[in-house]
Amino acid sequence: KCRTGPLDIVFVIDSSRSVRPFEFETMRRFMMDIIGSLDVGPNATRVGVIQYSSQVQNIFSLKTFFTQADMEKAINSIVPLAQGTMTGLAIQYAMNVAFTTQEGARPLHKKIPRIAIIVTDGRPQDRVTEVATQAQNAGIEIYAVGIQRADMNSLRAMASPPLEEHVFLVESFELIQQFGKQFQDKLCGVDTCMEQEHGCQHSCVSTPGSFYCECNPGYRLNVDRKTCSPVDACADGRHGCQHQCISTRGSYSCRCRAGYYLNQDKRSCTMIDYCSFGNHSCQHECVSIPNGHYCRCRSGFTLQPDSRSCRATDLCNGVDHGCEFKCVSTEGSYRCVCPEGQQLQADGKACSKCGAGHVDLVMVIDGSKSVRPQNFELVKQFVNRIVDLLEVSPHGTRVGLVQYSSRVRTEFPLNKYHSADEIKKAVMEVEYMEKGTMTGLALKHMVEHSFSELEGARPLSHSVPRIGLVFTDGRSQDDISEWARRAKESGIIMFAVGVGKAVEEELKAIASEPVEQHFSYSADFTTMTHLVENFKLNICPEEGKGEMEIRSPCECEALVQFQTNTVAILQSLTEKNILWARLLAQMTARLEDLEKQIANKK
Repeated sequence: KCRTGPLDIVFVIDSSRSVRPFEFETMRRFMMDIIGSLDVGPNATRVGVIQYSSQVQNIFSLKTFFTQADMEKAINSIVPLAQGTMTGLAIQYAMNVAFTTQEGARPLHKKIPRIAIIVTDGRPQDRVTEVATQAQNAGIEIYAVGIQRADMNSLRAMASPPLEEHVFLVESFELIQQFGKQFQDKLCGVDTCMEQEHGCQHSCVSTPGSFYCECNPGYRLNVDRKTCSPVDACADGRHGCQHQCISTRGSYSCRCRAGYYLNQDKRSCTMIDYCSFGNHSCQHECVSIPNGHYCRCRSGFTLQPDSRSCRATDLCNGVDHGCEFKCVSTEGSYRCVCPEGQQLQADGKACSKCGAGHVDLVMVIDGSKSVRPQNFELVKQFVNRIVDLLEVSPHGTRVGLVQYSSRVRTEFPLNKYHSADEIKKAVMEVEYMEKGTMTGLALKHMVEHSFSELEGARPLSHSVPRIGLVFTDGRSQDDISEWARRAKESGIIMFAVGVGKAVEEELKAIASEPVEQHFSYSADFTTMTHLVENFKLNICPEEGKGEMEIRSPCECEALVQFQTNTVAILQSLTEKNILWARLLAQMTARLEDLEKQIANKK
């Protein structure tokens, strides 16, 4: 057995057509004799075998077998390739594949020699010099063994220096076994750690013709490559200690700062909960800190000088409450109120005289080639002007956006964004699709997907109006009538907005009744501002209903309220006038009676 340290050896065997079957058998025996002299194992010498001709075949890699019996069985099962002689290709494979850590080679920093033993009987049919140099530079030591017809120049071109120790020429296949015994001595050499004074402080590892020193676990090799020093296990930063790492010889332990204790994982720390001791006397909340605790009051209260008790704070005077009309302080909080006749909005701060409910709005915009990129940017600005009109929130108005051309793409569904700013940002990031104008396909997508509960539409039972706004600049290339009808039958209130070459007949087919109030047209993209105002007048629904109010709801509500108040006042005045008339008649009658009595007495 070799007395040297572990090796990574790969046999590179020529199985070209020039190698006759009985000659290949002697090559099998050569490999098995060499392996038989080695101390093989996962932590000792590892062996791999590849054969080549016009191609390369991996027989077994360095990680496959760790017993001689398994290796011999695999070698005996080799079937020669019997083609050309591509020795350079085989060296390339050995360098790029066979000697990689993935295939079982030990990492280079472990300094385990990588040895390739090339056995060939002929002249290579490809270049070997350059690839052999690359392999040697990659740390592979190459032994070139030529048999019978082998070309000496090629052997010298692929072998490692010094050539007299790495190039061998055997006259015939019959002599290869005898040569094998000589090669074993060359490969194994002497145990240099035993034969000379190595000077290693801990342990010496022999390699062919040399040796290197290793240190015991917990130590590292010093720059003199012989002596060892304890490893600071904390220095590499991989200890995982949350607070402090305490280095010991070859190991470490974790320690926590004052006020913390070490958890069961022996790495992380948890602050001691001084509040849990139950003696803090805080009126509201106790907050633990390292080495102690302090008292804290709930929102709307102020900690008193005793540092334990709390007193309520008038938050309306102490914070920026943001109430539009009036702030009302409550214990530990506040609320905003609005004047009579106005409603508090979804943000809990603003007031509005408009009693409008909320809607699920899906805008379907034309992204066909006729729109052109610069106009598409104007379309996105148009969409954002509409968003500015809405009170967007999860419980308020929801907005979705669909773009179409020859296909349909959901830019974002109804449940994607919960504020106007998020929606406007997403709109400006929409990319122009170009191509055709499949408006019918877009309507189908809107009905089947955009207004589904899965994409954020609220159930019909909630009576939240569903509004679809279709924006187009030309004639559709498919039929729109079927899905325009289905959209309206499913309860979607449809608006159609056309620009430029949009077809009025199609816009009216899309729009809900009354058609004149649900479709708009602009001759040019740059003059679309009035379309926003038209849409504003029609989008505010009556509260609790899924219908559209044509007039401004604010004006409508004010008018109804004014009419109701006026009628009440007139009725009140009328009733009072009737009462006064009756009293006047009674008084007049009594005056007449008095006058008659006075006249009689005279």
